Amino acid sequence: MSKQQAPLPLIDLNADVPCCPPLAQSQVPAETAAVLAPAFKALGDPVRLRLMSMIASAEDGEACVCDLTPAFNLSGPTISHHLKTLREAGLVDAERRGTWVYYRARPQILRQLAALLSIEPAAAATV
Repeated sequence: MSKQQAPLPLIDLNADVPCCPPLAQSQVPAETAAVLAPAFKALGDPVRLRLMSMIASAEDGEACVCDLTPAFNLSGPTISHHLKTLREAGLVDAERRGTWVYYRARPQILRQLAALLSIEPAAAATV
């Protein structure tokens, strides 16, 4: 039996509307937490967080693995492992062009994660 489970199709992480209210407004349902947790876990590693930042901020919206690898003091296979983790978490898409792979951030999913973590300022109290 494989250790990896198929993602639960409970919420649409590609939607442009938030999946659920922010944490500060209501509790996250268990099913939603199960779908979102792999993305947060993937971003919990410093190397993957930096890779995600490099990809998301890349000119033209994509970054070649050939440009990502030299930024780290890690082997190519280690960088590939981290990029695979970001792909499996649904945070990036990859496209092979010849011998290189290009990565693009999936903005809808990043918006979903950001919306969940947003904290709206409390309404001003009236006297």
